[in-house]
Amino acid sequence: MRIKKIEEKILFPTKKVQTLTGSTIQVEMKGDKHTLQGKLESADEYLNLHLTDTFEIADGVKSRSLGSVILRGNNIIMLCPVEE
Repeated sequence: MRIKKIEEKILFPTKKVQTLTGSTIQVEMKGDKHTLQGKLESADEYLNLHLTDTFEIADGVKSRSLGSVILRGNNIIMLCPVEE
């Protein structure tokens, strides 16, 4: 019984990210000094992300609007939800 309870609490990263669909998130990419922020439209099993209303943040300031973007999962270092 104990093993079953532990398994019920496990949430794989892809499922966790998919629960953020519709939320605003910030994403840090490999090799980038800037952070991207946008509304998460979808995520797949490879953590490829589709963001809309996306903009780039440089030194804590919105620097440019990118619109709709698709990010390849293996280039993502970190992502986090943004409080609205």
